[in-house]
Amino acid sequence: MSSSDHMESEQRLLTEESERELEQIEIELLLEGIHRFYGYDFRNYAIPSLRRRIWHHVHAEGVSTISALQDKVLHERSCFERLIYNLSIPVTEMFRDPKLFLTFRQSVVPLLRTYPYIRIWHAGCSTGEEVYSMAILLHEEGLYEKSRIYATDMNSRSLQQAKEGVFDIKRMKQYTKNYMEAGGTRSFSEYYTAKYNSVIFQPFLKKNMIFAEHNLATDRSFNEFNVIFCRNVMIYFNDQLRDHVHGLFHESLSHFGILVLGSKESIHFTNYSEAYETLDRVEKIYRKIK
Repeated sequence: MSSSDHMESEQRLLTEESERELEQIEIELLLEGIHRFYGYDFRNYAIPSLRRRIWHHVHAEGVSTISALQDKVLHERSCFERLIYNLSIPVTEMFRDPKLFLTFRQSVVPLLRTYPYIRIWHAGCSTGEEVYSMAILLHEEGLYEKSRIYATDMNSRSLQQAKEGVFDIKRMKQYTKNYMEAGGTRSFSEYYTAKYNSVIFQPFLKKNMIFAEHNLATDRSFNEFNVIFCRNVMIYFNDQLRDHVHGLFHESLSHFGILVLGSKESIHFTNYSEAYETLDRVEKIYRKIK
């Protein structure tokens, strides 16, 4: 390599490093502005995932830099709401990971039968598919009448869809397959009515559901629960925020309460690993013991 080529290579590396540093500053300023002005705290989310979604939104809003996006977000409430929806893109389905729901039926439901009253919290419930799945499972096990399901998310648009219980009919084939693999005992179509290109779930499934906005990063515990589901939410958090949320769940669970995490998550290597025993290592089901 000639000296001029070497100098060009070094200059290119310095430029790339400078651009990465500037991008990091812009992201931090955007997140700080959102937290201080709107009260939503993304500052301890994992940067790689946030970065992709922020740049996607930069292009969607027709601006060229993250700083320009920050200006628009702070001065246009509608832009902020679009960004929040983008940063919390819902990825869910009915009876997602059917083996988990089958294991829950077999291993956790017998424990719940001993309770006079059951409180379940679905934290980060997205558009509600998991919540309706739980209602159906509890109904089939004869436990729904003595249960209350609390479904929370920071995304108001997702919550509204969850409240309505209306979903795309194209997804029912996959949902039916999941339901059967999860130990469903009836015809899945009994639980919804088809209308045009959508289905609406039966009203009785919503009878014992409570939907509310809740931000795991900033909001506190609001009840004591026998079961907490929080699946594939904390994979977007850094270690500090992950430990904070585990503290929130530990505070919110009753003694011998059940914590259900996502397939890529674990209670191990957190500050609360000693507070739980493992009921199912594969399906990430834990029981609070202290």
